[in-house]
Amino acid sequence: MTLRISLRNGEPVIVNGAVLRAVGRTDLVVENEATILRGRDVMKPEEATSPARQLYFACMMAYIDPADLSRHQQVLLARLELLMTALETAEAKAVCIRFAQKVATGQFYHALADCRWLIGYESDALSRIEQPFAQHVSAPAQAAEIAAEIAPVA
Repeated sequence: MTLRISLRNGEPVIVNGAVLRAVGRTDLVVENEATILRGRDVMKPEEATSPARQLYFACMMAYIDPADLSRHQQVLLARLELLMTALETAEAKAVCIRFAQKVATGQFYHALADCRWLIGYESDALSRIEQPFAQHVSAPAQAAEIAAEIAPVA
C-alpha cells in the first residue's frame, strides 16, 4: 500500500520514531509499512493537561515508541480507567470502548481519532461548566459597577 504525504515548509513528521522536518514544500511517498505521525497530530508532554489529552498522549507514545510499549499500555489503561469513571453519557463511554478495542488490537493510530473526539467532548463539557462559573464570578463585580453608577454623588 502506497501512502503519499504532502508537507509544508518546516512541517515535522515522525517516521518509525525519527523526527523529520520538511525543507520547502515536500511530498513523501511511503511504499512499505511504517509508523507515521504528522506534526499536527503530535502532542507535546506539556499539552497533556486533561484526562482526555493524557489519554491521547499515552496512545501517541504507544504508537511511535513500540520499544517501550508495555509501559505505554499501562499508562493508557490507567488514563482510560480514570476517564471512564468521569464520563456520564452513553456516547462518550461507547467511544472509550471503541478506543479500548483498537488499543487491544494494536491499532494505536486509529485509536487517536477516538481520543480527538474525547478531547472535543471534554472541552465542550468543561466550557459548559466554566460559563456559569464565569458569570457567577463576574456578577458581584457588575453589581458593584451598577451600585457605583447609581450612588448619589457627595
